[in-house]
Amino acid sequence: MKGLYCVLLLALSNIFMTLAWYGHLQLKQYPMLAKLSLFGIIMLSWGLAFFEYIFQVPANRIGSEETGGPFTLFQLKTIQEAVSLTVFTLITVYAFKTDKLAWNHLVGFVFIVIAVFFIFKKW
Repeated sequence: MKGLYCVLLLALSNIFMTLAWYGHLQLKQYPMLAKLSLFGIIMLSWGLAFFEYIFQVPANRIGSEETGGPFTLFQLKTIQEAVSLTVFTLITVYAFKTDKLAWNHLVGFVFIVIAVFFIFKKW
C-alpha cells in the first residue's frame, strides 16, 4: 500500500512540477499573466513548486526503505522519472495541446519501461 501511495503522491507532485517548469510557456493564452516580468514568472513558478514539494517529500518518505517503505533510492528515482515523463506527456498533449505524441516518443517510453525493469530486477 505504501508503494501505491508513493506513486500517487509522485503523480500529484509532477503535475505541479510540470506546470512550474513549463506552464509559464503557455501564459500568452492569459492576457493578465502574459504581461508578467521574468521575475514575476519565476515567483509564479516557485509558488507552484511549493506544492510540488508538498507532495514529493512525503512520497519519498513513504516510499523509501530508509523510512519503512518498499523502494530503494535507485527505485524511487526511477519511478519518479517514469511518472514525470508520463505526467509531462499527458499535460503537453492534452492540456497544453502544443505537441502530438509520435511513434518515436512511444519507443522512448518503451526504453524507460525497460530501464524500470532493470532497476527493479534483483540479480
